[in-house]
Amino acid sequence: MPVDISVPKPEFRFDFSHAGVIRLVTAAIAVAMALYHMWVILPPALGGQGTPEAIIFRGTHLLFALTLTFLIYRRAGSDAAPSLLDYGLLALAMAPITYLFWNYDYIVNRIYYVDDMTPVDMAMAVILIVLLLEATRRLIGWALPLTAIVFLAYGLFVARVEPMRLLDQLFMTTEGVFGAPLGVSAAYVMIFVLFGSFMERTGTGQLFMDFALSLTGHTAGGPGKVSVVSSSLFGTISGSAVANVMVDGPISIPLMKRTGFKAHFAAGVEAVASTGGQIMPPIMGAAAFVMAEFLSVSYGQVVIWALIPAVLYYVACFAAVHFEAKRHGIMGVPRSELPRLGTTLRERGHLFLPVATILAVLYSGYSAPLAALAGTLLCFPVAALRASTRGNVRIPIIIDAMIDGARNALAVALACACAGIVIGVVALTGAGIVFTQAVIGLSQNYLLLALLLTAVAGIVLGMGMPTTPAYIVMTSLLVPALIKLGVMMPAAHMFAFYFAILSAITPPVALAVYAAAGLAKADLWSSGWAAVKIGAAGFIVPFMFVYEPALLMIGDWPTIIWRFLCSCVGIGLLAAGLHGYLLRRCAMWERALLVATAFCLVKPDWLTDLLGIGLAAAVLALQWPQRDRPLATKSAGPIAEATTARPDAVK
Repeated sequence: MPVDISVPKPEFRFDFSHAGVIRLVTAAIAVAMALYHMWVILPPALGGQGTPEAIIFRGTHLLFALTLTFLIYRRAGSDAAPSLLDYGLLALAMAPITYLFWNYDYIVNRIYYVDDMTPVDMAMAVILIVLLLEATRRLIGWALPLTAIVFLAYGLFVARVEPMRLLDQLFMTTEGVFGAPLGVSAAYVMIFVLFGSFMERTGTGQLFMDFALSLTGHTAGGPGKVSVVSSSLFGTISGSAVANVMVDGPISIPLMKRTGFKAHFAAGVEAVASTGGQIMPPIMGAAAFVMAEFLSVSYGQVVIWALIPAVLYYVACFAAVHFEAKRHGIMGVPRSELPRLGTTLRERGHLFLPVATILAVLYSGYSAPLAALAGTLLCFPVAALRASTRGNVRIPIIIDAMIDGARNALAVALACACAGIVIGVVALTGAGIVFTQAVIGLSQNYLLLALLLTAVAGIVLGMGMPTTPAYIVMTSLLVPALIKLGVMMPAAHMFAFYFAILSAITPPVALAVYAAAGLAKADLWSSGWAAVKIGAAGFIVPFMFVYEPALLMIGDWPTIIWRFLCSCVGIGLLAAGLHGYLLRRCAMWERALLVATAFCLVKPDWLTDLLGIGLAAAVLALQWPQRDRPLATKSAGPIAEATTARPDAVK
């Protein structure tokens, strides 16, 4: 019996009030933003323009983002019409970018740092910085704008940079606001967010949920495993932990609670599984595209590096659910109440084709944006192939998908532009060298301590800002110290990437946990610590691939395969030790022994591998005679009763 999470049908009504007209204008601008980014990705041979020059392309992207932000996130609330102040701020925000376009020849022909800025240049630079900070505050809160203000103050009052030179760097070059992060947002993130929105509107969420239910719903703790599988699948088209929770959570959390999981544990499972979507290939979070740009490698290479760590993350989450379910005797849902795999694939399996198309185009040597565009353009034609999804192929739904995609890209666009202020100041003042020396000094050249400092910094930064700017700031300030201490560059960047993501499940500020706990009606702190326990491997895996790059698929294949197998076993035993069950309930000393065994296996050394294998064999031999026998599957009640209608995703 498939779970109904059908796509909501948009309702378009003509409303000629002030607020109604603004909503219509906003929708038109959002559609224009989506169409523009699709058009520039198309090569000229196919009727597209091709990517414009950096300032023009990034400036247009930021202009769309600022316009939509001031129209949507209004001072009086989203339901009210914009005030005169909102219109004034919008006009001021548009002026500096329009000024750059109007004086484009002057901008590209002047010699920055040599030719003085005119008073108008400086005024426009100040206006853009102030309005960008305000727009970012409206959209994602104070943390990132305050970080940018601190760095501006550092540049002006500590490093004593001349104000004109600082404004030149931030406004009239591609080393500040219009730097590489904004370029990544314009070229990569926008089209992948659009792809996710198109996939969602064609009913792919239904496919993922039914697919996960048919695979794992009948096993011990099946609904929890459904959450893990469906969230990892949805993560490939979302890349947002909170969006993932809000799509999967209303289905999986009530189902987990009905089958016997405690509310806080159900919230923790959903939060951890949803957070992993940002590190799960083939389509990862926005920061992965920034990483590819920083390292000057293809996005496909980043996917290869991320694959084994992502698998280990989900192995740990899956094992945690399994052992917790076995410890409490929580069985799965009877097969008679679950969708059949064959039926699911027959009715909705064709919706996997756009993802397969992206992979085929990407690994045929074409660019990631072109691959994403191909997948995006295929979404609705593919949905029209079957009667089960054909109802979603309607003009209003397509328009709604474009609007939704444009709105979901705003946070990344403004975060990247605001992070460009930080990067510009760091590059101009040499602050990165200062931070590198500070980290090396504090760690006293001891790598493990430097890694711990970087991990804490990543979690703290991620608590107050999205993953992408948190990763960008870490790359500017902390990653160089790790590289100087001998860490391979891909491992150093992946380390920063992971800990910027893991803040979503780390108390006290854990956004994914907040969302999941709200759905589960569970205590925030209990849910947060449950998430840390379930996702414990996520905090260990980054240290593992720093010390053993084979887990990033760097090295010879025998080593890669051996380390992967040992790590999988070790991560599984860690989950068993933390949750107190392997073949039966564990005594406290057995739990301690399992944790010690896990650390032996995840440490990259032949001696510790042999010790870990020996300890694991000993624990299994002790528990085998008293192992728990399988219990009959018990009904959790009709699945439809355990679920609620899916709300729109909040991305």
